[in-house]
Amino acid sequence: MSTTKSTIAALQTDVAARRLPRPYLNPYLAGIGIGVVLLLAFVIMGRGLGASGAFSSVVAEGLRVTGSPRAQPFLTEYAAPPWRDWLVIELVGVVLGGIVSAALARRLAWRVERGEHVSNRARLVLAFTGGLTMGFGAKLARGCTSGLGLTGGALLSVGSWVFVITAFAAGYAAAPLLRRSWR
Repeated sequence: MSTTKSTIAALQTDVAARRLPRPYLNPYLAGIGIGVVLLLAFVIMGRGLGASGAFSSVVAEGLRVTGSPRAQPFLTEYAAPPWRDWLVIELVGVVLGGIVSAALARRLAWRVERGEHVSNRARLVLAFTGGLTMGFGAKLARGCTSGLGLTGGALLSVGSWVFVITAFAAGYAAAPLLRRSWR
């Protein structure tokens, strides 16, 4: 009888362990993976990684389809249909890859990550505002963090390295102010 109870307990533990999320990937291995992907992007596509240009391609196509006379001259370089643009395909792959990765790691769930002292609504408003600010900054700078930091850094661009160092310094400076909202 005790063997049956221990077997049942072992099976219950095994089932519970299968539901637990897997640990995150080692950050050094993830960095090597990003480097390999960046290298393959250069070798196969002839260009690096980035994301903000994909949004410009979609907006340019939307303006073309609707016949809007307000199409800005800076969008003419994005005139190709979005499904033929490397950055749009890349961004779709990032989203699908993230979903598959989260599912395989048993971390796929609809939830709002926030601290105890922040409501879901406040967290979503802050995240949306931050995303808009980053998008505006990326358009103003004519490139996003991944394009400037990863691709520019890999090309040893001085401006990219200054940006990355400044971004990390700003993050470390802002961390004590934002840490309270995550406790």
